[in-house]
Amino acid sequence: MTKLLPDYSGPFDPDFSHEKLSREVLLKILKENSDYLRRLDGTWYIKVMDKCGNDVAFECDYEIWVKFILHELRSACKLMKIKGNDVETLMKAMQSTSWMWIHDRTFELKNKKHGIITYRNCQTLQHLENEGTGRDRQICHILEKKLFELMAQYFNPRIKVNALKLPPREKGSDISCQWEYKLEG
Repeated sequence: MTKLLPDYSGPFDPDFSHEKLSREVLLKILKENSDYLRRLDGTWYIKVMDKCGNDVAFECDYEIWVKFILHELRSACKLMKIKGNDVETLMKAMQSTSWMWIHDRTFELKNKKHGIITYRNCQTLQHLENEGTGRDRQICHILEKKLFELMAQYFNPRIKVNALKLPPREKGSDISCQWEYKLEG
């Protein structure tokens, strides 16, 4: 069996593939790629905002994410063989998406029908707070709520999403936002 590489610092390998890398390196790559997605998202948004204004940028962002989030859920569920229609299933799928790698978050499953997700020190929110234009209300109160509702509806239209904490944050709080998911009925 070939020894897995801890990095690619050695000589050029014309047959290189990620399959030759160790688990630790692959995890680092996944985290970097997740951060790359976040940076790409923010960079194109700012570029569109600079050229066309925030209303157009937000409209584009909204439309793209509404389509992308369902693709991401389908992919995560297929790859991880996640099946079901309750809050537990939703949380497992959310944990498995590429977007979750960059977030400092906790998942609290109270039971199969009730869970809470807490995001701490969200980098996007930190940038929006530093910007100081109030865009955090659009992104966190409108877009994120819609995306979390779409994710919940993907598994079961009876899963309701409730924001427990949203920006603006209390001074000194490390909680960026907190969301409750409940399967009703």
